Amino acid sequence: MIELTTAYDRCEEITRSEAKNFAYGIRLLPADRRRAMAALYALARRVDDIGDSDAPVVARLDLLEGVRRSLSAVSAGNPPPDDPVLVALSDAAQRYPIPLDAFGELVDGCEMDCRQATYETFDDLVVYCRCVAGSIGRLSLGVFETERREEAGPLADELGIALQITNILRDVLEDRTTMGRVYLPHEDLAAFGCAADGSGPPEAMSALIRLEAARARERYDSGLRLLELLDHRSRACVAAMAGIYRRLLVRIEHDPMVVLERRLSLPTWEKAWVAARSLAGAGV
Repeated sequence: MIELTTAYDRCEEITRSEAKNFAYGIRLLPADRRRAMAALYALARRVDDIGDSDAPVVARLDLLEGVRRSLSAVSAGNPPPDDPVLVALSDAAQRYPIPLDAFGELVDGCEMDCRQATYETFDDLVVYCRCVAGSIGRLSLGVFETERREEAGPLADELGIALQITNILRDVLEDRTTMGRVYLPHEDLAAFGCAADGSGPPEAMSALIRLEAARARERYDSGLRLLELLDHRSRACVAAMAGIYRRLLVRIEHDPMVVLERRLSLPTWEKAWVAARSLAGAGV
């Protein structure tokens, strides 16, 4: 079997390389919890990469089914010995109360992507967001330190949904033109006079994006109550990750046309500043 240290090192390498926003929060955790979070992220990244690949749909669905089988092995404490991500995840799950079945929901969401699912209403979209992001919130909560885990679960779920809606708005152009995906609810597109393919007059699309951004803001307002239930370092981690995404949302609300023209991101210095404020307890 791969050495445990090597397995965790590989997960942290993946996190540093791929987690452009989440890494700023993860690095604020104590070393043992940081490694566990890296293992969670590394497997979530694997699932996302399968869903976003250009392989045939049948092939991607088969790979996702393989992830489900591997999770069963991890749950049984028998991870594939040559897979560093699963070896690290198995160890993390033995150390912390990580609800591994939530990964199954993440796979469900990626299967929706593979099948080019569309969403009639905002409530339908929330179901998808709960699968691909609420699940990550609940998985992460297993690593965080809290004495009120049952109360914190729904809040972690809400915050994950807020982050995912922000992601959807940030990537609205790329998803439509490159991935052929439309996450904006058809009901809302129609109400603003936009097409089912996610296109429409700039003024109408801007108004629609502001509507969805306002809905995301409401989810942040409720989900961020999670912070008061966490210990200092876990709180800093969540505040940093949520703070970066919420600042993106503020920019989107201020000027929706930006995401209709390009993919929006924060500069590195601003992400680092948010993380530093979070560690200092300055809030989101």
